[in-house]
Amino acid sequence: MRYSLRQLEVFLATARFENVSRAADSLAMSQSAASGSLAELEKQFDVQLFDRIGKRLQLSELGRQLRPEAEKLLAQARDFEQSLANQEITGTLHIGATLTIGNYLAVGMVAEFRQRYSQTDIALTVANTQTIADQVAGFELDLGMVEGELNHPDLEIIPWQEDELQVFAAPSHPLAGSKRVTDSQLLVQDWIVRESGSGTRQTFDRAMHGILPDLNIGMELQHTEAIKRAVEADLGIGCLSRISLTEAFKRGSLVPLTVPGRDFSRQFYLIRHRSKYHNAALERWLQLCAESKSPASCENS
Repeated sequence: MRYSLRQLEVFLATARFENVSRAADSLAMSQSAASGSLAELEKQFDVQLFDRIGKRLQLSELGRQLRPEAEKLLAQARDFEQSLANQEITGTLHIGATLTIGNYLAVGMVAEFRQRYSQTDIALTVANTQTIADQVAGFELDLGMVEGELNHPDLEIIPWQEDELQVFAAPSHPLAGSKRVTDSQLLVQDWIVRESGSGTRQTFDRAMHGILPDLNIGMELQHTEAIKRAVEADLGIGCLSRISLTEAFKRGSLVPLTVPGRDFSRQFYLIRHRSKYHNAALERWLQLCAESKSPASCENS
């Protein structure tokens, strides 16, 4: 064999960081050793895997084509090593989740996974839908759990759980006692909503079709809890996932508003790279996803 697994590790780390020094640090190597390994790999096959742009290394067209295969080979080699050692499931699993899923579903799943497979490290990244999708496409994450709808040629998008947004207000708000809220009432409210690029905002915009351009968006915030605090302070009304509001409704610090004729339903999705090798840890995580059910789903069942 004319290449080594170490060379593949250096190639993939450099593709991720676009910098040999940072790639070397991630692999506990010296920069010179990492540079030599990468140069030797290119020399052996007379190829150029990176375009050198100043201090930055960007994958060449050939490098982009080979990256998925290198990811698969390295993952399979790690699985083989684990089988030889007759070990329980080990390694590191990188999971990404959007804010609602990350804060209200994924944390509990991570705890359950660690309890079942104590030898596996699991890292959770929480960001909006677009960021998670980009990181799965770039092989930085093994799997994404997102709220927004996507269309990406490199990603497999799997429906996972159903969810629904809920319009809400502070108990002191004039609409709090209303049996139903009309479109004309929605148009005169100050709204506090998630930022563009988030799955929650995507669903909100779709639900408000026809009146969206005329809504008064007073604030756009990136965090669910910040929106809840702002609405509790009576700065406006909000719209978030039901599962993020359950405790606030029980305490009475927020109240739901009934908005008939508007569809706030949505789907949670699992996303993975089409070329991603499914190691044992990822298979077990997918199994846990299949077992899991959101609080909202439980209430509706």
